Amino acid sequence: MSWKLKKTVALVGMMGAGKTAVGKALAARLDVPFLDSDAEIETAANMSVAEIFTRDGEPFFRDKESQVIQRLLENERCILSTGGGAFLADRNQQMISEKGVAVWLNAPLDLLWQRVRHKDTRPLLRTPNPRATLTGLYEKRTPIYARADLKVDVSSKFSIEETATLVIDVLLARPDVLEKCE
Repeated sequence: MSWKLKKTVALVGMMGAGKTAVGKALAARLDVPFLDSDAEIETAANMSVAEIFTRDGEPFFRDKESQVIQRLLENERCILSTGGGAFLADRNQQMISEKGVAVWLNAPLDLLWQRVRHKDTRPLLRTPNPRATLTGLYEKRTPIYARADLKVDVSSKFSIEETATLVIDVLLARPDVLEKCE
């Protein structure tokens, strides 16, 4: 089975939703590049996202993030994993929908907490009560993620590969994005 990806697929959603893991599996299945906007920012800045947040603040980071997403959308067709806050900016939503397609990986709060609670790489969770912080982010961001072009519900009962298959299924509903080639 071969595929023709006509537009970049931007995976959006909360930290811990699986954007990177599912994105890599999806890119491998579709035989297209996988790019991660956070990794691209880290490479360009030669420092981690957490270090950028500490040194320059979140507004500076969000500005750089928009520039990187715009650049990545204008290059080759790929699977693009975006940072959890990227889709919150109207300009990013508009760019992604105009030049690609946004797929929301919608994971339940308990699953997100299971996945992120032991990681210290999440600058937004460096608070006295990270679970409450995650809950607040989830409640604030979920209605915004719901604006994505497509949605896939993530569950702990699905493997990474099974979740990638669910994404392919929703992409096939959009012939302007993905086509099966015989």
